[in-house]
Amino acid sequence: MRRLDCKKPGLHLFPPYGIESTMSIIADLIKSRISANNYDTERKLSDQAITDLIDLATHAPSAFNLQNWRFVAIRSEEAKARLLPLAYGQKKVVDSAVTFIVCGTLNPHQTIAASLKPSMDAGVIDKAIYDMWVGAVQGMYAENPQLQRDEAIRSGSLAAMTLMLAAKGQGLDSTPMIGFDPAAVAEAFNLSATEIPVMLVTVGYPGESNWPQKPRKAVREVLEFI
Repeated sequence: MRRLDCKKPGLHLFPPYGIESTMSIIADLIKSRISANNYDTERKLSDQAITDLIDLATHAPSAFNLQNWRFVAIRSEEAKARLLPLAYGQKKVVDSAVTFIVCGTLNPHQTIAASLKPSMDAGVIDKAIYDMWVGAVQGMYAENPQLQRDEAIRSGSLAAMTLMLAAKGQGLDSTPMIGFDPAAVAEAFNLSATEIPVMLVTVGYPGESNWPQKPRKAVREVLEFI
């Protein structure tokens, strides 16, 4: 599979191939992504490679462009050993090159102004839209902790999926993991009270004997036209 050139925006993501080929490459990524159990323990990822993956992950969508997420990259042997019992002994957190703690963050009403300002400064939105969105977020979330939590989970999940597709585009495997103790992980890795560990995502070079992607339900079972 060709390594993806993710530096170009929009439909120019793959300039040599055209739209149809681009769609085919994206479809191949989605359909070939697996949840790996086995990684090549000899191959590591550089700080720059990890940074590049998260750069792509942060292009995930979020309500009002809240960007209410944070990522903790567990890559040292000491940190992996600390995480292992909190992930119920699942060796992929040790064998993979890196395990990301994908966090969704609370209190978006306190951060929305700063999160949106670059969009206004770049001319993507105007001052009227900026003020309207800031006011809407403050009105919706300030007194609604359940909605804050729901939004943190949504945003963290969208970022995690984007991260996994980014990894696949770099020839890497990944695994989303819900099998861990969130409270213990938060304490062990000094997450703040406003950070919810949504899931773990392991990333690394493919190992041997991984299952292919498992069959999915027929589209007719999950799609309704109205």
